[in-house]
Amino acid sequence: MKINLIFNKYIPDYKKALEVVEKALISYKVEFQTFDLEKMEEFGDFTFVIGGDGTLLRAARFYAKQNVPVMGINVGRLGFLAQAGVNEINNVIEAVQDGRYSVEERIMLQSGDYIALNDFVIKGCNPSRTSKFFLEINGKFVCDYIADGLIISTPTGSTAYGLSAGGPVLYPELNAIVIVPICPHTLNARPLVVPATERIVVKTSDDLLSVSIDGFVTTKCVEKTYINIAPDKAKLAFLKNNNFYSVLRNKLHWGVSPTNSD
Repeated sequence: MKINLIFNKYIPDYKKALEVVEKALISYKVEFQTFDLEKMEEFGDFTFVIGGDGTLLRAARFYAKQNVPVMGINVGRLGFLAQAGVNEINNVIEAVQDGRYSVEERIMLQSGDYIALNDFVIKGCNPSRTSKFFLEINGKFVCDYIADGLIISTPTGSTAYGLSAGGPVLYPELNAIVIVPICPHTLNARPLVVPATERIVVKTSDDLLSVSIDGFVTTKCVEKTYINIAPDKAKLAFLKNNNFYSVLRNKLHWGVSPTNSD
């Protein structure tokens, strides 16, 4: 097995984490190459990513084209998609070498040349005011929103910005897309879940649209945006004892009863 080891130089203390992981890989006699997140290359057949979820999303988009699984080593905050911390790296390397992991294929979305694993967030180009958005699906008008924006999300992204905006949690391997309005100026707007085969178009009447991709890349202002499923799927690797529901419980405290602090 050859390993791509990806680091994010903008993460605090990344050098210390990188040194620990590199020493562990050397001690296990694993062939690897280290790449800056901004200078990733094709090398291995498995990828470790040191950073938070944002770092992992970017690496997963890149290595999806090579059909290479990506596993996160969390040094960020929540690390919802990451599998372990740096202090657990020896156990992670052993599990990967022994094949004690699973690979999940996650759908991605495409808008022009841009690919999103989590979501596209569409807002007006004037951030100080709400905008009017028109939603079309498969060439048919669906509705309009007066809102701060719209989130077009994959199931993977349903536990990210979409969840904070009141959207549903989707099982990550579903072939579906979630459309969530951000702070709509009405009591009737609700999130919408549609099949991943649908072609979504968002337009505006009063100003141009800005589109951000997985919270990182922002396109220039446009009159409309087209979103559909991307041809490639991201390959996310998980340890076999970390299933989706346990992550919901442990990291988002889903289904946990409140405790009395008195």
